[in-house]
This record gives sequence, C-alpha cells and structure tokens, in this order.
Amino acid sequence: MLVIREFQRLKEIESNQYNLEWNVKRILSKANYHIHTDAIKNFILPQKDYDKDKEWLIYAEEADLLNVALFKCTAKDWREANYELVKKGMNIRDIASINELAVLSNLETLNAEMIMNKIKKTFRYKRLKEISEYQLLIMNEKDFMKALKKLNDKVYIENQRKLNE
Repeated sequence: MLVIREFQRLKEIESNQYNLEWNVKRILSKANYHIHTDAIKNFILPQKDYDKDKEWLIYAEEADLLNVALFKCTAKDWREANYELVKKGMNIRDIASINELAVLSNLETLNAEMIMNKIKKTFRYKRLKEISEYQLLIMNEKDFMKALKKLNDKVYIENQRKLNE
C-alpha cells in the first residue's frame, strides 16, 4: 500500500509540473499579444489600403517578423516541416520553450513600440533579432522553471533563493 501511495504522490507531482509549465506557456503567449496587435491595428492598418477581409495579412506578416527573429522561420515554414504536430493542432508557439515564449512576449512589446514610432520593418527585424539572441542567451543560462514553487493549486511564486544561486 505504501508503494502505491508513493507512486500516486509522484504522479501528482509530475502532473502538477506539466500543468504549471503549460499554464506559464499560455500566460507568456498571451501576455503582450494584445499590445502588439493593437499597435498593428492603430498604426499600420490605417496606412494600408486593404479591404477589411485582407487585414489578417498584415497581422500574419508582423507575427512572422517576430517568428523569424526568434525561431528563424515563418509559421508556414514550421507547419510544412512539422506536419505531424500540425495534425495534432499544434503550432510553433506550442513547442517553444518557456524562455523562448518570454522573449517572444518581450519582442511583441518592443515591436509594438517601434511600430508606434514608425520605424521601418527592415530595421525593426534587425533589432528584434539582435534582442532575441541576447535575451535567449541570458535566459538559457538559468532554469526558471526550477525556481517556481507551488504554494497551492492556484498560486505560484518565485523561490528567490534558487534564482540567486
């Protein structure tokens, strides 16, 4: 009976870690998405002469700008190379690491700021690529998932002692 309880306890811990990672990934994916799309809506779309049903092209272009800067491929390139994952309903962001998603969230904000400042796309791409490389280098030196401590089923905090090690 003791072995069964220990096995159940370990499975629960494992499940909580996967749920935590999934929740963190979802939050990071959504964090600055609206800031980014709002900048596109307010600063790029008014300058373009697109029909309403073609506006999605601009959003896709800007998303791919970030994808190429960070993942070095467009969403379409990734889908073509990962057909089995696409069949399961996954996309490039679903398989990204937490560090990559944190950087992506940062890039969304930075790109939105550059869009609002009317900075040309070629310069934005170059700068976003430099920033993503730098941030990933820094973030990959730490394992932030190990620094998260579960307080209860709804609240997570950073364990500062582990982050400072």
